[in-house]
Amino acid sequence: MVSTPTSSAAATPDARDARPSPRASSSRMRANGGSTQGGTPAPHAVPGGYQTAPLSSRKAQSLDMSTVERRNPGVKENPKRIRPHGLTEAPTFTPTEEEFKDPMAYIRSIAEEGQKYGIIKIIPPESWTPDFGIDTERFHFRTRRQELNSVEGGTRANLNYLDQLAKYHKQHGTTLNRFPSVDKRPLDLYRLKKAVEIRGGFGPVCRGKKWAEIGRDLGYSGKIMSSLSTSLKNSYQRYLQPYEEWVKSAKPGVQQRIEAEFGGPITPSPGASPLKRTPPDKPLNSPGGSTFGPDSPAIRASSALAASIGTPDIKGDIDMGNTSSFGGFHLANGTSEAGTTPASHRSEAGSRRESPGADGSAGSPLKRQHSQENGSECGSTTDSVTQDSEGGERRSKRLKKEPAPMVAGSHMTLHKPSSVPRTMGERASNKQAGEKCEKCGRGDDMINLLLCDSCDCGYHIYCLDPPLKQIPERDWYCDRCLVGTGEYGFADGEIYSLRQFQEKANNFKELYFQKKLPFDPVFNKPRQVTEDDVEREFWRLVESVHETVEVEYGADIHSTTHGSGFPTVERHPTNPYSTDPWNLNILPLHPESLFRHIKSDVSGMTVPWLYVGMCFSTFCWHNEDHFTYSANYQHFGATKTWYGIPGEDADKFEAAMREAVPELFEQQPDLLFQLVTLLTPAHLQKAGVRVYALDQRAGQFVVTFPKAYHAGFNHGFNFNEAVNFAPSDWEPHGQEGVERYQRFRRAPVFSHDELLLTAAARDTTIKTAQWLAPALERVMTREMELRTGIREEITGLQQIVMADNEELTEEEYQCGVCKVYCYLSQVVCDCTTNVCCPAHYRDICDCDKSKITFRLRMDDESLEEMVNKVKTKASMPRDWATKLSQVMEETPQPQLKVLKSLLSEGDKIPYFIPELAPLRAFVEKAQEWVDEATPFVSRKQTNRRKNEKAWRKDSAKKAEMEEKEQYHRKLDNMLKLLQDAENLGFSCPEIDSLTDRAQQIRDFQVKARHALATPGALTTCNYEELVEQGKNFNVDLAETDLLEKIVKQLKWVDTAREMRQRPLTLEDVGKLIKQGTELGIPDTNDQVLYYKQQKESGEMWEAKAKELMNMEPIHFQQLEALSSQACALPVSKETLAQVDQILNKQREAHRQIVSLYEASKAMNLKDRPKYKDVKDVLDGLLELHSKPAGTIDLEKEQKRHEDWMRRGKKLFGKANAPLHILMQHMNYVMQRNEHCFALDDKPRTPVEPSSREPSPDGNGNAAFGANNGKPREVFCICRQPEAGMMIECEVCHEWYHGKCLKIARGKVKEDDKYTCPICDYRVKIPRDAARPKLEELIDWQSEIPSLPFIPDEGGVLASIIDTAQQFRQFVSSYTQNSIGLTMAECATMRFYLRKIEGAEILLAFETNFFRQELHKWSPIAPEPPPNIMSSASTRKPRPTKQQKLIAQLGLKSAEELPPQFRTKAHVFRKKSVEASDSSSSPSSSQQPAFDYPRYSATSPSPGFPPHNMMSPPSAYRPSSPVLSANPGRGQTLDPALFNAPNFGRRGREVSPSAYGGALLNPSARGDALSDAARVALRNGGDSRDAMRNRQAEVDNMFDQLTNHDDPELTDRSAGGGEQFLEDFLA
Repeated sequence: MVSTPTSSAAATPDARDARPSPRASSSRMRANGGSTQGGTPAPHAVPGGYQTAPLSSRKAQSLDMSTVERRNPGVKENPKRIRPHGLTEAPTFTPTEEEFKDPMAYIRSIAEEGQKYGIIKIIPPESWTPDFGIDTERFHFRTRRQELNSVEGGTRANLNYLDQLAKYHKQHGTTLNRFPSVDKRPLDLYRLKKAVEIRGGFGPVCRGKKWAEIGRDLGYSGKIMSSLSTSLKNSYQRYLQPYEEWVKSAKPGVQQRIEAEFGGPITPSPGASPLKRTPPDKPLNSPGGSTFGPDSPAIRASSALAASIGTPDIKGDIDMGNTSSFGGFHLANGTSEAGTTPASHRSEAGSRRESPGADGSAGSPLKRQHSQENGSECGSTTDSVTQDSEGGERRSKRLKKEPAPMVAGSHMTLHKPSSVPRTMGERASNKQAGEKCEKCGRGDDMINLLLCDSCDCGYHIYCLDPPLKQIPERDWYCDRCLVGTGEYGFADGEIYSLRQFQEKANNFKELYFQKKLPFDPVFNKPRQVTEDDVEREFWRLVESVHETVEVEYGADIHSTTHGSGFPTVERHPTNPYSTDPWNLNILPLHPESLFRHIKSDVSGMTVPWLYVGMCFSTFCWHNEDHFTYSANYQHFGATKTWYGIPGEDADKFEAAMREAVPELFEQQPDLLFQLVTLLTPAHLQKAGVRVYALDQRAGQFVVTFPKAYHAGFNHGFNFNEAVNFAPSDWEPHGQEGVERYQRFRRAPVFSHDELLLTAAARDTTIKTAQWLAPALERVMTREMELRTGIREEITGLQQIVMADNEELTEEEYQCGVCKVYCYLSQVVCDCTTNVCCPAHYRDICDCDKSKITFRLRMDDESLEEMVNKVKTKASMPRDWATKLSQVMEETPQPQLKVLKSLLSEGDKIPYFIPELAPLRAFVEKAQEWVDEATPFVSRKQTNRRKNEKAWRKDSAKKAEMEEKEQYHRKLDNMLKLLQDAENLGFSCPEIDSLTDRAQQIRDFQVKARHALATPGALTTCNYEELVEQGKNFNVDLAETDLLEKIVKQLKWVDTAREMRQRPLTLEDVGKLIKQGTELGIPDTNDQVLYYKQQKESGEMWEAKAKELMNMEPIHFQQLEALSSQACALPVSKETLAQVDQILNKQREAHRQIVSLYEASKAMNLKDRPKYKDVKDVLDGLLELHSKPAGTIDLEKEQKRHEDWMRRGKKLFGKANAPLHILMQHMNYVMQRNEHCFALDDKPRTPVEPSSREPSPDGNGNAAFGANNGKPREVFCICRQPEAGMMIECEVCHEWYHGKCLKIARGKVKEDDKYTCPICDYRVKIPRDAARPKLEELIDWQSEIPSLPFIPDEGGVLASIIDTAQQFRQFVSSYTQNSIGLTMAECATMRFYLRKIEGAEILLAFETNFFRQELHKWSPIAPEPPPNIMSSASTRKPRPTKQQKLIAQLGLKSAEELPPQFRTKAHVFRKKSVEASDSSSSPSSSQQPAFDYPRYSATSPSPGFPPHNMMSPPSAYRPSSPVLSANPGRGQTLDPALFNAPNFGRRGREVSPSAYGGALLNPSARGDALSDAARVALRNGGDSRDAMRNRQAEVDNMFDQLTNHDDPELTDRSAGGGEQFLEDFLA
């Protein structure tokens, strides 16, 4: 059981609700179903309506037990296969009724398995159904309030830091009520501080230029503003650096002061108290313990902060709320949680200091009122404070003589209890916080006593360093509060009956999940909440920073005052379950539990505690007090989920917790004792900690094992009961737990030494002595070392030995420094009531150490005598086992007679000895061996001859005797007996006799085998003597029969065996087989069979190799397998050489494949191979007609890379083009965009092409740029110099290439009015390919790092994107102009829209913006232009093969094709599409009249005629059919854009000869061709031809990329112009 979470008035409900949180925008949900936003939650309801009434006088409606979940024995429970966080289910045990009778025996049987998980679940037999023993009408309890996200360690550390930071800024005159914002997102100051800290601090980060790296860590990884580094640096300098610099100076002093208050270091080390190192006349440092001078870093940091921070309202920041609290939890310093508001003053005027109230500081009268309420209700319970939760969930303390609290958990022990003096002895002051100066210790001059606005501690303004001249007007905080102590606890809730709490819990769960679950149409209601839903939601809420849900938990309720859920002997004497060993009131005092040796009850350990839970109520990570076992039983209710960590991983768990929240551990090294911190199982698993889970339901036990950390939460309303117990195997863990308490200076629950000595006095059995002896020996060794140390350091030490019947209270033998119970010896002094252990005798008082007294429970001799007595008792079985071991170690084969004697002695010891049963079995087995070996030793050959007549007379006896004779004639049986004797490892006379006989037989066998191995060495007579000698043993031997049969064959066998070790060719094997056949070796001989098989395998290998080498293609896998087999088979050298030569080529290809594939997995893209290299290698495999191993993997990677290329082709509208076209098209796009997006191409006034004479203006001046030595002007949407035919827009007077607009040279008359697509959006720009959006290209580029190969297109793609982004940034001054554009900027807008439309990628936003603005200021079309989000190709799809074939054959339809050329019919039917009417002739003059109204600044309003009212009607019809319907290109130009001649400025006349005879005869085309085209055609010239050729090269490249045959639009001779038009229109 781990210590209870700190609960004090500093965390009262009123105070917590009044304190705002930095999570101002987060939702807060209360357990009563109320939900508020960002501040004060809805107030608690008062369930009973009489919260101040004593518990004993309360009575409420009883709980209807039919409304709660009870155990259902008929339902079989199945463990969950998949749990949140991927946790493994802890084991569940289902004992039988016989196994369930003894809890200690059963738990001992499963302990080995259970310790692997830390927790286990036990489901009792179905017949075990104890009654619920609580009076639900009288049962009332107080709850604890829990905010789920406040128990998560990381969130709490974050909020603690922000709280301290806000106080620091507030104290320096700046209210930090807003978070700074970066990139329109709130900046997490705590994460920024951590990011800078792990990189070495502010200086190293600045020098290393790591601010951008920090920005990425903080999540600014998208479109990071260019000033991100500067913003982060400025935010750190402005908000964090002053505080961090100040903390470096103030923190050591604050730490020293806390250590002084606690009487020693608060770090987990039993060091001496620092009080002895501080002179008594020298007061402690300033509130934080540090001394600040004018030049101290803290003062400089504060000055810098005051100078850098301006007004509290920071533009662009996000409101942080009131800064006096940052997380809904509070710091409890000193004794501020008790008492009334001190009569301190804020100013010399004597006005009383106003209580902060709303900010939840310690001085809040609401908190004081709550503390007094608890005190008046519960009485004086300070000494009987109980700690921790379930149970496992709680920390307990021994009950004192004072009455137990009526409401369990209404008070909880703080990190430093207020009832304990801050220092030992009379140095402590009984004054409350704020009644004296914390520095000088005086309580006078209250007018100049400055109170901390957080902890209420007082300081004289002239005692501060540097001193203050007057009480500051703004809030002021002491150094301790600014540095932070990290204290945190659960606030007390309301008082409920079980019925009231059930209603509250059920309503909360129903309302919470009502809108979170999907609607079930089958049941016509929301889906039922599952356990997995609750578990996932619980951990989500725990980890959520912005969503706060508060629940209540009835924890640590004393069963002594409220009653146990089990029947008890006092209340239910006739109930059989009141004495059941599994009753948790009985279990701790089981005969095998060591708690029976504790002289008084320990609430929560030997006396159960009760727990009433609701949905999401939780108990945090902890392990049990003194590392004991715990048992938790659920009487009824919803599921309780447990998480357990094996005791072996306890150190890993603690390390993971310290690594996750180091700040909390730095402030509270004993944080794990507080039971207020959770860490998710996923986080722990990442740290290597094993975490297991289980679900406890009604009627089930959960057992936790020593040192096992556990936590959990409830799924709804339930009722549990828990207690601790301690089998004998717990004792070493208990001693370890006491040492852990001593390291952290925490008081143990009971004295471990007292328990051991009490057990030694009460129980003298060998069973008890077995575990007690080593424990007492450890105690004696430690105690003797302490006694020797103090005696050596203090000469003439006064010692007294207590009388046997003298008893001390726990306070009289508890060390005031390390809090350990020094039961065997204490250091006392007459001048004080303080007690110290021998290790801390220096801290007892200020007297001379010769005056202190060393008080002993027993003297050294008595202690040693007692320990030796227990050791002797415990060593009886061990001594017997030692004697047995000595016998076994003296000789590997002990005498059977000696073992029989030891067996008889062990039977007389009244204790189970593990070695006794094996010894008995061994002796019995040895005796059986002796009985079986006797016939082999005493039997003689003559016995058979004497008994032959008897066998003939009695056939049954004859068979029996014959069977025995056959058994004893087998040598194997004799050798088996000898082997059994050797395996058994004992000695007796029969073994020696049988060994001699076996040795004689072995000698004969050696001699016979020697003769067989050396044929010819002996004569025939000698062989006969050997045969006779073998028969005399009366044992069947094979050597006699083999002597004459195998002598001639031995030599061949040896030769064959030797040749097995050498590699042989096929010819060598054939020769060896032939030699064996000539010697008469049988075919069944192993060597013959082996070499025949080898020959057969070699011949098969030869045939298969030749077959594979002659195949086309060659099967390399089989050939490789054959090559690997050649080393184990006899093959010919020639064939093997041919195979290896073929395989070498295949291996080289495989090496290249593997090398490329491995390189494709490189982390850096630059280390991966190029796509071209991979493609070359894969194409080279075609020559091998095979794919080496790994080729498929490389081909997969190639396909993945080519899929990326295909996505690029699709973006550019080249989905059907070959892959190599992509690079060519991208090069074209890059060249085109470099011209269109050129930033040096600035807006200018309209100019004439250089081939035309400058058009005179009104003053007769030449146009800008004409013959003035400047670079040649660029025109059109392509932003290229003039080339070929040029046409002028009558609105913007820009010149366009006829080829760019797909207008043939002879199709436009000179006087035609033309409006460009820039001025009128209805004019469609011909596009030979789709234009992808810039955003699509960026997304496509982002996939490059994941490609397996380096793409050839990467550089070109980057250039395209960079050029477009630069241009977008350049024009953002127009598109992002907050003032807007005017009519005067129409020319500039047309200019940039012209460049954007000419580019080969789509800037959708800019295009739509300029089009809309142009329509706004200079409308042409009646309707505003639609927004375009894509730009597709306008080209007509290329004809299919069938269409080409129809044209070649001169047919009209596909039905007229020969059958072999027709397309097979599809199995599905397509919707028929009617062909459009194509009967109208291109040369027909009956064209429809187009009369689109045009609106501009210079044109009349709609409904009014044009300026030239006398112009003929034909002027408003299209002057050429190509302008309305171009069969080859589709509709390209809107005819309405060619208006009457009077619209724009007049162009000069151009004679037909100026066009090289290329103008068409108007009379040949009727009315449609009656007007002369107004075109700009340039005659030849070197420069113009070169420019024309360059433009033609680019256009030809584009035509090639589109895989279309571009219609020829080139100059024709004067005589063939009309024919060209007819061909083109056809």
